[in-house]
Amino acid sequence: MNSQQNNIINMPMLALRGLVLFPEMLLHFDVGRKKSVLALEAAMTKDQTIFLVSQQDMRDDEPELGELYEFGCVAQIKQVLKMPGESFRILVKGVRRARILEITQSDPHLTADILQCEDKPVRKGERSEKYISAMIRNVREAFDRYCSLSPKVAPDVVLNIGSLEHPGILADFTASNIMLDPEDKQAILSELNPVKRLELLLYILMSECDILSLESQIHNKVREQIDENNREYYLREQMKAISTELGDYDTPQGEAEIYRLAIKGMKLEPEVEEKLYKEADRLYRMPQGSHEANVVRNYLDLCIELPWDKSTKDKLDIARAQNVLDRDHYGLDKVKKRIVESLSVRKLAADFKGQILCLVGPPGVGKTSIAKSIARAMGRKYVRVSLGGVRDEAEIRGHRKTYIGAMPGRIITAIKQAGVNNPVLLLDEVDKLCRDAHGDPSSALLEALDSEQNFSFRDHFLEMPFDLSGVFFITTANTVDTIPDPLLDRMEIITLSSYVSEEKFHIARKYLLPKQVKRHGLNGRIFRMTDGAVRLLIEGYTREAGVRSLEREIASVCRKAAKMIVLEETQKVKIDETHLKTLLGPEKYQREELSIADEIGSVSGLAWTRVGGEVMPIEVAVLDGSGKLELTGSLGKVMKESAHAAISYIRARTHIFGIPADFYKKKDIHIHAPEGAVPKDGPSAGITICTAVVSALCGIPVFRDVAMTGEITLRGNVLPIGGLKEKVTAAYRQGIKTIIIPQKNAPDLEEIDSAIKSAIRFIPVSSMDTVLSYALTKPFTPVVTSGLIAADIPAVAKQNPINSGITIQN
Repeated sequence: MNSQQNNIINMPMLALRGLVLFPEMLLHFDVGRKKSVLALEAAMTKDQTIFLVSQQDMRDDEPELGELYEFGCVAQIKQVLKMPGESFRILVKGVRRARILEITQSDPHLTADILQCEDKPVRKGERSEKYISAMIRNVREAFDRYCSLSPKVAPDVVLNIGSLEHPGILADFTASNIMLDPEDKQAILSELNPVKRLELLLYILMSECDILSLESQIHNKVREQIDENNREYYLREQMKAISTELGDYDTPQGEAEIYRLAIKGMKLEPEVEEKLYKEADRLYRMPQGSHEANVVRNYLDLCIELPWDKSTKDKLDIARAQNVLDRDHYGLDKVKKRIVESLSVRKLAADFKGQILCLVGPPGVGKTSIAKSIARAMGRKYVRVSLGGVRDEAEIRGHRKTYIGAMPGRIITAIKQAGVNNPVLLLDEVDKLCRDAHGDPSSALLEALDSEQNFSFRDHFLEMPFDLSGVFFITTANTVDTIPDPLLDRMEIITLSSYVSEEKFHIARKYLLPKQVKRHGLNGRIFRMTDGAVRLLIEGYTREAGVRSLEREIASVCRKAAKMIVLEETQKVKIDETHLKTLLGPEKYQREELSIADEIGSVSGLAWTRVGGEVMPIEVAVLDGSGKLELTGSLGKVMKESAHAAISYIRARTHIFGIPADFYKKKDIHIHAPEGAVPKDGPSAGITICTAVVSALCGIPVFRDVAMTGEITLRGNVLPIGGLKEKVTAAYRQGIKTIIIPQKNAPDLEEIDSAIKSAIRFIPVSSMDTVLSYALTKPFTPVVTSGLIAADIPAVAKQNPINSGITIQN
C-alpha cells in the first residue's frame, strides 16, 4: 500500500486530441488551448514532466474527468518551439504509463493526482517462453503483411520491430508507428499485462490487414473493369480529382459541383430542383470542350439567376402613394384615382390578383412615367418590356434551348433583370404587336396575363413553370383598335387624354423646365424663362397631344443658353417671347383664326387624331352638272359613307329645305376636306358634311364660330362619338364659341376642364334637324305642296332658335 502511495504524484495535465503517447516513444504535436499552454509553462518551471492523456471527444474544448480516458502517459518535455500566434510546438518522450485518480485543479490549468503504473510481471506457467516467442513471431509476420499492403511505414521502424524481443515494448513500439484508430491505441495503452497487450496488438493488426486486403481487392477489381475503351474516362476522373484538390473548377466536372452547391442553397419547388440537378449531372458527364456543355451551362446560369424565391414587400401607404402620383404628374385625376383604388384593394386583400391595367392614350401623355410612379408608390422594382414591332412568338415564350442562339422570352428576361418575382412589369406598345409566319405573339401573352394560368407560366427555354401571379402587369397602347379582343378582354382600360394648353404650361413649369435646366448644367441664377415664353413655346412651336416635343424644344433653348454662357456672351440668360423667336426662329404653327364672315357651304368639324384633336373644315360646292358626287381630301371609307348618308337624308327632306327634288340629277356636289395630303377617317363627320351640303344647296351661311362633331343616320339621328375632350381642346385653341355634340356624349362633359366649359357653349342634340337650327344663320324656306299640312313641317322650318333668341341650356 505504501509503495502504491509512493507512485501517486501530482503534476500538470494536458489533454490530447486524437493522439496517444506510449512509453519510450517520441511525439511531436502543437499546443494552442489556453489551459494547455499554462499547463506546459507550469511543467517547464517545475521538472519538465507532464501527464498526457487523450480526450474521448476531439470536439470538446474543455474536457472534464469523465470525458478523458483513464490511462495516459507521463512524458518528458524535450523541446518547445514558439509558433506564430499563441501556440507552441513541443517534442515529448513517453516515460511510463499512469492512471488518473483525481483532477485536483481546473483553473488556470489542469492538475491531477496520477498513479504511475508498471507492467505486470509474467508469471511462470501462465505463459511459456515458447508461447511468447510464437506471439512475437506472429506479430512480426502480421506487421510484414501490413507493410506490404500499406507501404507508408519507414524502413527504420521495420528494422527496430525485427530486433525487439520484449513483448510489452514490441507492442508499444508497433502500435505507435502504424495507422490505427485512437480507440485501438488507447486500448493497447490501457493494458498493463505485456502478453495480453501483444495479443490485442496481433488481433488489431490482423483485422487491419484484412481490411487493407479487401480494399486492395476492390481496387484491383475496379481496375480490371476499366478496359482500353474506358481509359479516357478513367484519366478524366483522375484529372477531375486533381483539379478538385487544386481548387481548379474550370472543368465541366468542377463547374457541375459549383452548380450543385448553388442549387442546394436555393429554395426551389421539388420539380424545379430535380430538373436542375439533372442538368448539373449532365454537365458533369460531358467531356472538356463539349459544345453541348455551353448550352447546359447557359441554361443553368439563367435558372440560378432567376428570383424563384426573392420578392419585395409592398409598401401600401395610400396617402404616400397619392403624394407620389401628385408629385410626379400634373392633372390626370381620373387615372390617379383609379390607381389609388387599385392599391387600396391590394392593401385590404393581399392575395388579390388579376388586375392588369392598360393605359391608352396618344404619345407623350405620360403612360410610361405613370407605371414608374406606381412601382415607386408600391415599393416594387420596375422593369419595362417594349413590344413594338414584335412579330415572333418566341420573343414572348422564348426559344427551345437546343436551338443555336436560343434565349428566354422577354418576360422571363425582364424578371431576371428585376431580380425579384413580383416587379411592376410594363408591357409597352401592346397595340403594335405584329403577326406573321412565326406565330402570333399576342396569343402568347394570353397565358402570362391571365391570372388563372400565369402561376405556372412555361417559357420554352426554361421548360419549367415559373410563377408570374405576383407580377403587377401594366400595358400601354395608343389605341385599342389594334389590340386583339382576347387580349383586350384580360385588361382594364384607363384612358389618358391629350393635354390642353394650360396643363402643358403647368407640366412645363413644374417638371420639364427644371429637368432640362439641371441636365444642361444651368440653374435658376443664370437661366430663366418667362411664363409668356413658355406659353408661346406651347402654342407656336409644338402641336401634339403630349409633351414630348415640348420637352425637346425646351432642351433646344437650354442648349442655346448654355452656349451663350460658355462663350461669355452673357452671364445670365432670360428668355421672353422676343428672345424665344430669336433663338428658335419664326413660329412653326400659326394660330388658326376664325373666318371673318359667315360662309356658305363651309363648316368647322372636329376630328380626333393620335396627336390629339384637330379642327377639320369641310367645304362643299354645288355646281351645274349631271348629279355627280365628288369627294376629295384623302377621305377614308367611313367618311365617304357618311357623305352618301347625308345626301340620302337631304333627298328625303327636299320639301322641308326648300330645294328642288331633282337636285341630285342636275347638280354636281363636290365635298372637300382641306390638307388633302393628310388621311382623314372616322365616324364623327356625318353631321358636319350634312350641314355643309344643306348650306350650299339652300344658300344659307353657317355661323363661323360654331363647330360640330357627330355621325348621322339615314333618318337624321345623331350618333355618339369618341375623343370628345381632344376635339373640344382643339376647338378651344382655335377660338370656337359654340360646339354641337351628340346628346349621348353629354355625360362626357364632366371630363372637360372648367376653363374650357366657361368659354364654350355646348349644345347636345339628338337629331339632324336640331343641328341645322343652331348652325345656319337663318331659317330655310320649305316648299308647301298640295296635301302637305303645317304639322308635317318641323319647327326648325318655321323658326330658327338662334335668330329668335331662344336660350340654350348647356
